[in-house]
Amino acid sequence: MPRSLTRKTVLVTRSAGQSSLFTDLLLDKGFLIIEMPALEIRPPSSWEPLDEAIAQLAEYDWLVLTSANAVLYFWERLEQVGNPADLAAVKLAVVGKKTARVLKQQGHTPDFVPPNFVADSLIADFPEPVAGLKLLFPRVETGGRAVLVKDMTAAGATVTEVPAYESGCPADPDHYAIAALKARTVNVVTFASAKTVHHFCQLLHQGLGEAWATYLEEVAIASIGPQTSAACYELLGRVDIEAQEYTLDGLTQAITQWASALSD
Repeated sequence: MPRSLTRKTVLVTRSAGQSSLFTDLLLDKGFLIIEMPALEIRPPSSWEPLDEAIAQLAEYDWLVLTSANAVLYFWERLEQVGNPADLAAVKLAVVGKKTARVLKQQGHTPDFVPPNFVADSLIADFPEPVAGLKLLFPRVETGGRAVLVKDMTAAGATVTEVPAYESGCPADPDHYAIAALKARTVNVVTFASAKTVHHFCQLLHQGLGEAWATYLEEVAIASIGPQTSAACYELLGRVDIEAQEYTLDGLTQAITQWASALSD
């Protein structure tokens, strides 16, 4: 089991340049933070599928966005090659508080946010029958889950799935994070997506060698939700902390409660 937290050092796996909110939440709770980039967000290999969908945007009933990156890359491309006015007749569905917040920063309020902050809930709680609807789903190019497209299609919707961005593994691990793991000063490592789990393991193998897993033996594994936890169990063998609400706020709360319990 992970040792009792004394300095409460949390290693945050993140997208390069995108972790400030989570880091701030943890800092506000008194944790020490080490950030380790485990995702690099970049444009898709081709803009053509997204551009074609944007050209036909007014023909869709719903635009489905399941990440903040999907919002940012879709809107940037829409403003470059499309007509934002075409969105007037299209309803907007998003997954997660962060995605909804980023959408509002673009000047739009979502028509539907599922209650459980996961794509499965979007399907289960969709506000109207999906049979016959045309849905546009801009998403990560590789590594995303297929359940939304599969289930919506099975229910009778026509789903156009297009790559809006790509997320890859950084070329090299962060030297400070590797040094902290070697020194065994990390108490908790956090994961907010399954992909960060895969990349984290790849980066640790690169930075620590074949015995990389031994450096995590006394480190608590913290996951934002079931999908991420599944990757943790697959690659790391356990999950010590899982958020009840699948958001960064929920993960912060879960880590705080876990640390407090160890201090009692």
